[in-house]
Amino acid sequence: MTSSDRPTQAPPPPEPDVSARVRVDERARKLATRLEAGEVAVIDQPDLDRVTAQQLVAARPSAVLNAAPSTTGRYPNLGPGILLAAGIILVDDLGADVMALREGDTVDVSGGAVFRKDELVATGRRRTTEDDLRAVEEARTGVSAQVEAFAVAVGEYLERDSGTLIEGAGLPDLRTRIEGRPVVVVMPDPDTPRQLRALRSWMRDVDPVVIGVDAGADVATENRTRPDLVVGDLDTVSEAALTGGAELVLHEAHDGTAGGRDRLDRKGLAHVAFRSSGDSEDAAVLLAHLAGASVIVTVGSHGGLDDFLDRGRAGMAAGFLTRLRAEDRLVSADAVAAVHRPRVRTGLLVLLALVLLVALGAALWSTPWGHDLLTPVTTPFSDFVNWIRSSSGGNAG
Repeated sequence: MTSSDRPTQAPPPPEPDVSARVRVDERARKLATRLEAGEVAVIDQPDLDRVTAQQLVAARPSAVLNAAPSTTGRYPNLGPGILLAAGIILVDDLGADVMALREGDTVDVSGGAVFRKDELVATGRRRTTEDDLRAVEEARTGVSAQVEAFAVAVGEYLERDSGTLIEGAGLPDLRTRIEGRPVVVVMPDPDTPRQLRALRSWMRDVDPVVIGVDAGADVATENRTRPDLVVGDLDTVSEAALTGGAELVLHEAHDGTAGGRDRLDRKGLAHVAFRSSGDSEDAAVLLAHLAGASVIVTVGSHGGLDDFLDRGRAGMAAGFLTRLRAEDRLVSADAVAAVHRPRVRTGLLVLLALVLLVALGAALWSTPWGHDLLTPVTTPFSDFVNWIRSSSGGNAG
C-alpha cells in the first residue's frame, strides 16, 4: 500500500484554552443563576447588554460561547467589554450548532473553535478587547440613526402603554403601603453594595420601602437590607428571596408573557402581576411612582448615554418615558448619600446630658464650695442607700 492509499485522519484539536462543563440556555440572565465558577456558559443573545454581562461575571465562568454576534453594530452595547475586562473568554457568532450542546457536556475551547471530545462542534470569533473597542466606535457612528429610531419607538410606546404610564391603569393591589413613603429600588450591579453602605444612615432615619429588582433582591439581602417587594421576571431570583416574606410582583411584558410565571405557579407562591413595557427596573420605578412614593432612590442604576444606548430602541423609549413620568421624585443613591446629614437621636441627647451632669457634679463635689452646695442634695440619697444596706443586713440575719 502506497502512502497515497492510506486512510487520512482528522488532525487532533489544538491545545484548548479552556476545558470545562457547559451550561446551556438562550436566556443568559436565567443561565447565570445556575452557572458555577469555572464552567462554560452557552447563550444565544445578540447585542449582549451590561446587566446581563454583569450577572454572568458574578457567576465567574471560564468562557462564554454566544451563538449570536455579541455586538451587531446597531448600537454601542457594553456587555462584551465587561466580560473581557473580567478576564472571561468570549467566543461569539458560533451559530445554532453550539446550542445543540447538552447540559453537562465537557467542551474544549481553542481560539474560536469549540470541540466536544475530538468532534468540532462550531467555529466562531474569539473576541478581544481591541475588537470590542473598534466595534463600539463603529456603532457610535450610527447614533444619529438610533436617535431617529428612538423617536419612532417613543410614539409606539405611548400608543401601547399610555394607559399605564399616564393613568396608572393595571396598577396591582399591593399589601405593602407605599403612598407617602420613600422607596429604594435595588438593582443587581457591582456598585450596589457600596451604594447601600452609603445609604445606611439615611435608611435608618426614614425607614423606606425597599424594592429588589430581580437578582437585586439577593444583593440587598446579602448587604443587610431586607426587600419589602421583589419586582421582575422572577426567574433570576434565588429561592431564599422568593420565600423570604417579601411581596412578589411579576413583571409582564405587553403581550402578557413573563419568564418566571411557571416557576411561581409550580411552587404555589402568591404574587401580583404588573404589565408594562421596558425592563424590570422601569417596571419597579413606574410601580413606585404610581403607588405614590414620596421619593424614589435608585441603587445600582446607570443613566449615562452609553447605558441609555445599551438598552436598544424599545428599551430606550421605555426608560426615557418612565423616568420622565417619575419627574423629580427620582434620584440616585449617590446624590442622597452626598446630601444626607444623620439625624441626632433623642436617646443620644439624653445620654449626653446625663454624662454632662455627672461630670459637672463630680467637678463641683471636688471643691469646698461645691461640696457645701451639693450636700443638701446628696445627704438624702446617702441616707436612703444606708437604709437599704441596713435593711438587707437585718433580713440576712
